[in-house]
Amino acid sequence: MQRNSFIVALSALTTLPLLSFSSIEDAIGRKVKGFKVKAGEGRIHGHITLKGVNANILDVKISGSDTDKDLAIFEQTSLTPGKGTPLHVHHFQDEMFYVLEGTYYFKVGEETFDLNVGDSIFLPKKVPHAWTQVSERGKMLVIFQPAGKMENFFVAVSQLDHEPSPKEMEHLFADNEMKIVGPPLKVE
Repeated sequence: MQRNSFIVALSALTTLPLLSFSSIEDAIGRKVKGFKVKAGEGRIHGHITLKGVNANILDVKISGSDTDKDLAIFEQTSLTPGKGTPLHVHHFQDEMFYVLEGTYYFKVGEETFDLNVGDSIFLPKKVPHAWTQVSERGKMLVIFQPAGKMENFFVAVSQLDHEPSPKEMEHLFADNEMKIVGPPLKVE
């Protein structure tokens, strides 16, 4: 008899979590619905045109608001050969790039890498890194995990009515959980 009571109690406990949430959305804290973003389009903001270290275009493919800030994915169209980011660190995000078009030069910690179409690179949080566009034009998929404030950073840079000074860029980086720790990477 005790075994039967135990099995009934165990069954009740295993279904309790299902009864306490009215839907899967409530259970995981975000919507459980897929969506499509068309080629050449950005979700939420349209094309985000950067000013400052380069004049590239970013399209949000998956927003941090879609994932409860767990993940953000951008498609970056690179239009400024010989330019890229200053050496910087992300305090809270890992970052990954996947090259769709063109060629790039990356520095991660003390190592440098040439990336071509189909190559990917992982940039761990808290490790200084930078990249520069080598080819005339390029395109990369850029992934941040967690999303952090990267979308806010890109939108803020795009909304400037002037090209920001190095000091302004330093503040924009700091306001969005990053720190500039060196100059932009020069193509060797």
